[in-house]
Amino acid sequence: MTFAAVAACGSTPAGPADSGQADKEAAVTPSAPVPDPAAVGANELGLVPVLMYHQLSPTPVSEYDQTPEKFRAELDRLYRERYRPITAAAYISGAIDIPAGTHPVLLTFDDSTLSQLAFTDDGRPAPDTAIGILEEFRAHHPDFAPTATFYVNNHPFGEDARALPWLAAHGYEIGAHTATHANLAQLDADGVQQELAENVAAIGAAVPGRVRTMALPLGISPSERALARAGAWDGTSYAFDAVMLVGAEPAPSPYGRLDPAAVPRIRSGNTAVDFDSTYWLDRMAANPDQRYTSDGNPAKVSFPRQLAEELTPSWSDRAAAY
Repeated sequence: MTFAAVAACGSTPAGPADSGQADKEAAVTPSAPVPDPAAVGANELGLVPVLMYHQLSPTPVSEYDQTPEKFRAELDRLYRERYRPITAAAYISGAIDIPAGTHPVLLTFDDSTLSQLAFTDDGRPAPDTAIGILEEFRAHHPDFAPTATFYVNNHPFGEDARALPWLAAHGYEIGAHTATHANLAQLDADGVQQELAENVAAIGAAVPGRVRTMALPLGISPSERALARAGAWDGTSYAFDAVMLVGAEPAPSPYGRLDPAAVPRIRSGNTAVDFDSTYWLDRMAANPDQRYTSDGNPAKVSFPRQLAEELTPSWSDRAAAY
């Protein structure tokens, strides 16, 4: 049921939150009556787009840059095609609670630049920043309920001390992206752990809670790959539920064949690149049976019976094949 794998290419709350197990236990009660899963074509073993953004700019320079206009257009498309944003923490813990017949999407932002979040003189998100656009979209489409995960370095968003608390208070998540945007493959084990522990400590000083996921700077893993997920330095430990890659295909369902140490993301930028967001959204629209479609009931994992072997055994207590 999955698309053919595409080689990763490239150069990112998990933010403060409770444990993944707590999320899994909390998301067990549907918020409203739900239809029969077959009636909405529910497939909660389908693919999930994890979109990756960097800089927003009216005059893009890098292939990773995105214009505000194109970002707005992509949000419009996601809304029309019945995608609904969730956080990285909700995804990796399987706590996906969206309406029946809709599809989860993750909006992830790397590098914590002022193009993503800056404030006006009256303390509001500046227009044409990523957050400004998301909040504007929320005002016009409250049923979209935009959220996103921001993978930050130390001294994020122009060192504005308001930024991380504002994000956490408004339903956005914060994840790790190393202290200095380091190429982890060029560091020894101590250097890798120092980069991640110092990053986690800096985030925790601004917003209490555990940092749940990280995104690899440049998409490059350390030589000792396990250190991207867990380690310690100078009295600060870290343990991430998931590690985000740079590219270049939709992610598996959290209830299926997912490797938490290598969650693929899809690049969204101003210039067309192989296997970008337009390519994959087009392909998923043309193959709707292969994307994740919610049954509207977070207490169950619904899917066509012929896909039963795709389900990870740890989720079998919630299985609802039809």
